[in-house]
Amino acid sequence: MGAEELAVEPLRAARRLLGGILRSGPVGMRIVEVEAYGGDPAGPWPDPAAHSFRGPTPRNTVMFGPPGILYVYFSYGMHTCVNVTSGPDGVASAVLVRAGEIVDGLELARGRRPAAKTDAGLARGPGNVGSALGIGLDDYGTRLFDPAAPIRLELGPEITDVAAVSAGPRVGVSVAADRPWRLWLPDSPAVSAYRRSPRAPRLERPA
Repeated sequence: MGAEELAVEPLRAARRLLGGILRSGPVGMRIVEVEAYGGDPAGPWPDPAAHSFRGPTPRNTVMFGPPGILYVYFSYGMHTCVNVTSGPDGVASAVLVRAGEIVDGLELARGRRPAAKTDAGLARGPGNVGSALGIGLDDYGTRLFDPAAPIRLELGPEITDVAAVSAGPRVGVSVAADRPWRLWLPDSPAVSAYRRSPRAPRLERPA
């Protein structure tokens, strides 16, 4: 199993990541929550909430490259968010890793996240994923399926049971807010809470 399994449309790639293990040095994390993001209007999955929507920039270049590359960025100037590029080479898309369960290197992760009240909260939320794994901006562009890379992704068995995965709107985005591209494993205590952006249009109630 390798990067070619992520060379698919965003939602399918996001589903494929669930249950996989992301390893950064001695810390390993089982992925339990993700969000899919598409690309620019010229591509097959236009997504105004994606960093790639306005085209390539120095910040988002890897989103337009091959799948299986680490895309990291600073959110609100304080959190490092971890993404995995997806889709065919040249077509922008990526999957945000929103939450996970620490399965290796627990003590190190606890030391990095002293504010976490429980182990389930160590990597709950995208900023906490980066903190628990010790991933920083310098890790941008890491090839996650390279056996020699300091950060590696191991895909688990594909989840074929529809009931084993829940779906809902993405968190905190102000556009395309109701696109159900957030996926999670409902039996995991590490899944984060849904928070709708106050800038997102209100949902209209049926008459």
